Amino acid sequence: MSVWTRISNALAALAAGESLSAIFEHLRTPPERRVGFTIAVIALGAKMAKADGHVTRAEVAAFREVFTIPPQDEAQAAKLFNLARQDVAGFEDYARKIAAMFDDNHTTLYDLMEGLFHIAMADGSYHPLEEKYLMRVAKVFKITEQEFRCLRARFVPDAKPDPYAVLEASPDMSMTEIRKRWRQLVKDSHPDNMAARGVPHEAVKLAERRLIRINAAWEDILSEREPVA
Repeated sequence: MSVWTRISNALAALAAGESLSAIFEHLRTPPERRVGFTIAVIALGAKMAKADGHVTRAEVAAFREVFTIPPQDEAQAAKLFNLARQDVAGFEDYARKIAAMFDDNHTTLYDLMEGLFHIAMADGSYHPLEEKYLMRVAKVFKITEQEFRCLRARFVPDAKPDPYAVLEASPDMSMTEIRKRWRQLVKDSHPDNMAARGVPHEAVKLAERRLIRINAAWEDILSEREPVA
């Protein structure tokens, strides 16, 4: 059974008049978390699109980059997106239920935040309302300020990315400490580790881009400082 068929079944199980946000209360078991992750990214992405007032083709294309949507399932994906946009429930209600769905698993919620940044930057601009939205979602997900700056540095090209921010490090750390941090980030981004966290196979594409930024940041720091033997 495809993930989109399971999403369709989950939507059909909602009671008449029930908010879409209620769906997250029914996806708490590990086998359903891949479905939950997919719905979470699309639903929060739809709420974010509503936050800045419009949906661009680039943002829609960004969903396609993260999730492979077969032609026969496009209507179902569009239905989910529109349900989230029109739902009277606020995005913070969504975020709280999503956090509970993943039992506040920090790494998975961080993966989800990365997907939202990817969608936010799909049109090449970073709207102030998108920043406000992402900061509030991050707060619900208990993403630290340092982690948020790291994500922002990886995705938002408003200045040359701070390599230390990308690696969640600081200039006063030793090269040994920074190297350890770099290796951990690379390990966390490995497809096998992401799959173990219940991240959809399609979303692993985000990790490929993440690794490029992480390794580029490490190389920048190496060029500035003498590496340890």
